[in-house]
Amino acid sequence: MRAAVEAVLPWLAGESDQPSRPALAAAVRLTLRTLEQIAPGRSVEVRVPPFAAVQCVAGPRHTRGTPPNVIETDPRTWLELAVGRLAWTAAVDAARVTASGSRADLSTLLPVLRF
Repeated sequence: MRAAVEAVLPWLAGESDQPSRPALAAAVRLTLRTLEQIAPGRSVEVRVPPFAAVQCVAGPRHTRGTPPNVIETDPRTWLELAVGRLAWTAAVDAARVTASGSRADLSTLLPVLRF
């Protein structure tokens, strides 16, 4: 995961163009998998289209339809959150993240990787 995220750090810092789709997808997927491991469960769905969606956070399990606790954001915002370059509250306040439901708060779980 560290190597995949390191490959996109210059882009996150505004020092290079957007990385290739496979590089971006790898960084997003691997950091989301790490979130799953840090906070196992199925009460919150985190979506980063078009690359991945995971269920995490302990609590009531959701099995059909739209989950009651959903977080959605774009790949850049997710990676900024994942590496600690963007605070959860700042992302939500700036509408870079949509979070619905009483459990849809990842502030205590982020960042998942520090540089």
